[in-house]
Amino acid sequence: MTDALTDESLSALRGRDLELFNAVYRSYASQVLGYLTARGVEDPEATMQDVFVAVLPRLDSISGGVGGLRTFVFSVAHARMVDDHRRQSRTPLRQSFEPELDPRESGSAESDALSRVSPGEVLQLLNVLGEDQKEVLTLRIIADLTVDQVAKIMGKSAGAVKQLQRRALDQLREHSAVKEYVAQ
Repeated sequence: MTDALTDESLSALRGRDLELFNAVYRSYASQVLGYLTARGVEDPEATMQDVFVAVLPRLDSISGGVGGLRTFVFSVAHARMVDDHRRQSRTPLRQSFEPELDPRESGSAESDALSRVSPGEVLQLLNVLGEDQKEVLTLRIIADLTVDQVAKIMGKSAGAVKQLQRRALDQLREHSAVKEYVAQ
């Protein structure tokens, strides 16, 4: 993925808060939402909004151009994800509503379409990985961050991030669901 923002456009928008925020939001919102969803945040849309509310007042003070901005946005997203996981661990378990078991309700076109997409399968595959491996893959693939940016966010060396990514991909290749999918 390429950013709509460049270092030149970013510096040109400095001081024009509304236009700068719109450009940043359009460039990173979908990736932040994908990252938060893949990492199991309970309400990824609301958390994504919280990320951008936190980013907005600091836009003019961010250094490092587009790379620095991207790292900052995903650092905030990572912190919000960690906060959400902590909150979830302290919250009592909830019983989920299963609409297919409720005779009073019929399926909608939206639910039929979403069941075909099956993001649950992707999440199940990610669940076979360790936490650091999941974190690296979601930041590298969904957020489209560089190894150095991921290393900075996670507080690890670039070599450690590469190793975690390699091991995660190797582990996924050996997982039976992936082998079945590739065989089809």
